[in-house]
Amino acid sequence: MNPASTSHATLQGLLRHARQRLEAAEVDAPRLSAEIILCHALSLRRIDIMLTPDRIVEEADCILFSELVARRATGEPLAYIVGEKEFFGRDFAVNPSTLIPRPETEHLIETALESLRPGPARFVDAGTGSGCIAVTLCAERADLSGLALDMSAPALATASHNARRHGVAQRLAFVRGDFTTSLLRSGSLDLYASNPPYISEAEYTGLSREVRDFEPRSALVPGDTGLEHAAAIIAEATRVLRPHGILLMEFGCMQGADMASLFTPYSTLWEMVEVRRDLAGLDRFIFARRNLLQP
Repeated sequence: MNPASTSHATLQGLLRHARQRLEAAEVDAPRLSAEIILCHALSLRRIDIMLTPDRIVEEADCILFSELVARRATGEPLAYIVGEKEFFGRDFAVNPSTLIPRPETEHLIETALESLRPGPARFVDAGTGSGCIAVTLCAERADLSGLALDMSAPALATASHNARRHGVAQRLAFVRGDFTTSLLRSGSLDLYASNPPYISEAEYTGLSREVRDFEPRSALVPGDTGLEHAAAIIAEATRVLRPHGILLMEFGCMQGADMASLFTPYSTLWEMVEVRRDLAGLDRFIFARRNLLQP
């Protein structure tokens, strides 16, 4: 959009031009993207656009809107442009140092809340990113506390911000570390939760440009096979979980059999290992419960 043509632009006109530009750029949901960006740029609600489509927009706001639309036209995810993403009914700050929370990960939250016994419990969220898992668990249950673990200092800063935003920072510790470093005491946790990197090198090249070109590669690809971090997590969870402690770990929808097989070296130490599916019927995460034996 030419800034010189914005002196008499209306909400309706801005949306039309933005939608056309985003359609030409072949981004996902061009109309919705245009509406959300316009609301973000002008601090509006979507109902405001519907009720006052002929409202004249100031030139400075037109220019800002055009700049944000240009970013979206490159494929930049909408969540990074507006700076947040909804997860489990709460808004989480996100940026290029964190993955964008996905609806599928909400299954981990639901399962954790259903499976943990009443009373105080401690957990780790390994590879916390935006902190959506750790923060949501604490926000949903006042008797939970834990650690948010990540290698990325900027990601930890974002997770800490989200914890303060949702009033649970006092029950979370933010620790910099990776999946192969034993930072936790043996038998100290009731829940080990993780949405780790699990994309193989071959799969990575086939991802959409919105993911491949903008989300952090280190949070997506652990190595050639995509199973590298999962193997380390299972070994660590075997050590740090208390008797009857729970492991919840997300994985790619084609990895279910491989993930289950990673438990073979520890078969006597787990009383239950299940591959569970998402709402689309796809293999999505591991549910495993420790038994009473010591590793």
